Amino acid sequence: MSALSLNAYTLKWVAVVGMITNHIAIAWNTILPLWASLPLYAAGGLTYTIMAYFVVEGYRHTSNLKRYIARLLLFGVVAQAFHPMVLGATSIIPGIFLNILFTITLSLLVLLMYDKIRVRVLFWLLFVVACIVALFMDLFFMGVVVPLLYYTIKEEGRRRTLPGVINGFVWLALGLLNMIPLMMMLNTPGMEQYAHYILEQAGVSMNFVWAMPTFTIGCFVGAALIRNYNGERGRPAKWLFYVAYPVHLAVIAGISVALGLTEFSLFGF
Repeated sequence: MSALSLNAYTLKWVAVVGMITNHIAIAWNTILPLWASLPLYAAGGLTYTIMAYFVVEGYRHTSNLKRYIARLLLFGVVAQAFHPMVLGATSIIPGIFLNILFTITLSLLVLLMYDKIRVRVLFWLLFVVACIVALFMDLFFMGVVVPLLYYTIKEEGRRRTLPGVINGFVWLALGLLNMIPLMMMLNTPGMEQYAHYILEQAGVSMNFVWAMPTFTIGCFVGAALIRNYNGERGRPAKWLFYVAYPVHLAVIAGISVALGLTEFSLFGF
């Protein structure tokens, strides 16, 4: 047995704490100093690297997939009331931007299609459609890619490690694609004003942009933690993520409104 032995209860709490700190980094990015933004945002990489693994485990072992999806959608609708006040800055496409519970629902549908559709060309076409739909949700296309990797990789050591590593490298590339052009503009005479305009329109600070590549660190650490999962359930935690998700969004949104960082709204209206 590995020197580090983690049960499901512990791992889910790590994911929840990472989620909360990451959302604080996003919601309060305009007032947080760089030294605080870096670790808070980095911790977010832990969350889906861990949760996607347990989403796949839930898909494999659930006795009622319809009920599983119904729970996700119910809590997803509740959480969506507060989601735009906290994570609106992460949207890359103007308009509807749905929370992670909808992303998980979509990933479960992708897993179901993988099992049911025997014509592989058709599945991969639908998978591309799912990735496009996911652009309107938290974590974008990686929200459906990571669970599929956890589901399809056969060798257990690789299955636990590789999805998190791939997730990390993709987010590193995306973070650098955001950071490098802005840094170049800020250091190019005559372009500084345009760079600040872009940041203002996006509702983010340059500290937040610098912090984005650190998400990779959380993904790598999450992969290491999943590799040390001992297969034990630990204390029951079925409702942990369901309850923690909308509650923490409501609390962060309330504090953000009180601080004047965002205007009060429900569902973005």
